[in-house]
Amino acid sequence: MRSGRGRPFGRVGLLLAAVAPALTLTLVPQPASAQPAPPAQTQLRAQAQALGGGQGAGREQDHVPGVERYLDSVRGNPAALRAFLFDFPKGGDLHTHLPGAVSVELLIHLAAGDGMCIDTVTYTAGPGPCVGTLRPAADAETDPAFRTQVIGAWSMEGFVPSPSESGHDHFFATFFKVGAIVATHSADMAAEVVQKAAVQHEVYMESMTLQQFPAIIELAQRVTPSTDFAAMRAQVLAGGGMARIVAAARAELDADQARYRSLLHCGTPQALAGCDVVLRWIHTVLREFPPNVVFTSMVAGFELAEADSRYVAVNLVQPEDGPISSGDYHLHMQMLDYLRGVYHRSHITLHAGESTPALSPPADLAFHIREAVLLGHAERIGHGVDVLGEDNHQQLLHLMAARHIMVESPLVSNAQILEVSGPDHPFPVYRQFHVPIALATDDEGVSRTDMTAQFEMAVNNYQLSYRDLVELTRTSLEHAFLPGASLWRAPDDFRPALACAHDLLGGPQPSPSCQLLLAGSAKAALQWRQESLLRAFELRYDQAAA
Repeated sequence: MRSGRGRPFGRVGLLLAAVAPALTLTLVPQPASAQPAPPAQTQLRAQAQALGGGQGAGREQDHVPGVERYLDSVRGNPAALRAFLFDFPKGGDLHTHLPGAVSVELLIHLAAGDGMCIDTVTYTAGPGPCVGTLRPAADAETDPAFRTQVIGAWSMEGFVPSPSESGHDHFFATFFKVGAIVATHSADMAAEVVQKAAVQHEVYMESMTLQQFPAIIELAQRVTPSTDFAAMRAQVLAGGGMARIVAAARAELDADQARYRSLLHCGTPQALAGCDVVLRWIHTVLREFPPNVVFTSMVAGFELAEADSRYVAVNLVQPEDGPISSGDYHLHMQMLDYLRGVYHRSHITLHAGESTPALSPPADLAFHIREAVLLGHAERIGHGVDVLGEDNHQQLLHLMAARHIMVESPLVSNAQILEVSGPDHPFPVYRQFHVPIALATDDEGVSRTDMTAQFEMAVNNYQLSYRDLVELTRTSLEHAFLPGASLWRAPDDFRPALACAHDLLGGPQPSPSCQLLLAGSAKAALQWRQESLLRAFELRYDQAAA
């Protein structure tokens, strides 16, 4: 992650200010008849639903009849429903990849500013000179036809799966095409992404990114792969190479943070809303690399979290069905098991269950989520779509509920990449088993979506009530990797902690005991802010429903 090399604020600022209203959404139609579940999965899902409890059971919710009536009144009106959900305070986005979250429009603008070229055959961006099949990226800002082609190649907009290219393959191919752009513009991308989040009424974000990867690869060449992870770690730390990587990454983040806050005019009267979004970082480990590289990158993530509180977790990325990702899956979990015993500051959240029978053999679908929880020490699971293919999936679901292992659920992404949505998606099954779950965007730039679209899909597909929506947002912040005690009495039990038990949630004047909790906990303070936003929202729509 390096500071951007683009031009001063200029058009980037215009994009930031207008980004949310200008989003073009690519939503996948969701009629149940259009995407029938494979018979085996349908049977498993029916079994799980029969064994699960009622969704939301045992969780105290506020009494909000007016806003509930308003939501019911707009369910059949897509424009009014989107307006309602756009305005709704959404809490946090815990599963978003910075390179995939940025809009294609900004990527085109940055590539043009850097004088880059776009290959008209592969649509891969790269340095000049622009000769042969290489066309100036600047042309995509002035030529509407070329711009449409680039947007289609770099995102899911207009994509139709075919025998030659699936949604899965098209989606993951976009990252290679824009890699040269995102490598040098992290600050510009972060500014756009947090501004978009703020306009959508989000207050918190954990963004996945990878810094200093060339240096990590170079250091990994001195590490001998083995199952003696203590020996491997000693090799990683020997000679001060890892310490230099950590120092360089932190300096890089300092520069990026200063630049993105400058782009948003933070600390000035012209500050944009994105300045108020709390942003933390998750170190990503590319798991389609040899074991020495994967392990070295894992160590880098844990070391970063030990040194700097802005880094809160480690995650493994790249397609779960990839040859190395799947072949070394158990090995990767063993590595995390060892490192969890060495490091105690970093959290762990893992992509697991992001596959289907069309992508992975049954043997792979039978254990990935379970191993991520039991061996990889995952506190949250990203996607978890194939949970019903796991061995003894009912027991696993009960285990996840008992341990409060949250699922990060990007519904639009799952529909586009995995072609799983509506009744085929385990979203309602998780809720029936009381597994905490929250909505997320994944790669909203590539998907041409936003957080509001996730809530639209959830409401339309699963008939969620307003109380359900509130629970989703509370769950997101309850499982945010922020320090301090929770505002709530117990995990996923949304009754106020005793210190705030007699307070008006989100009120302007918390009691002395509640003030003490909020002052000593970044998490509780942000949760209180979210409750304040919810209360103001409910008052507006109570009046509208009256």
